[in-house]
Amino acid sequence: MSDIAYKLVDRVEWDAAKAAGAYAGSAVDLADGYIHMSADGQLAETARRHYAGRSDLVLVSVDLSGLGEALKWEASRGGDLFPHLFAPLPVSAAVEERGLSVDADGVMRFEDGAVGWG
Repeated sequence: MSDIAYKLVDRVEWDAAKAAGAYAGSAVDLADGYIHMSADGQLAETARRHYAGRSDLVLVSVDLSGLGEALKWEASRGGDLFPHLFAPLPVSAAVEERGLSVDADGVMRFEDGAVGWG
């Protein structure tokens, strides 16, 4: 398993998390009881399926090494193992943030001009 995972977050929610020191999760995360994240090879499909047509997002790169037993890799879409965090995400675990939107076709368009992932 990788030491880095990715979380797509609404910019307003991420700004609030930075002020608080931790991200409690989106409405879906809270309903499911854990924070959904994606590994590198899963991110593009996650964006397409769950974020198409959304703007003002932040892609947060998360260092998983310090998350301990609260992090579990669990089978999800097609049997792939996804990183799920059963605790708030400490902002200190974020190693990079990139602003982006996801177009109607599910393609990530980054503020720095990059298009797509992987």
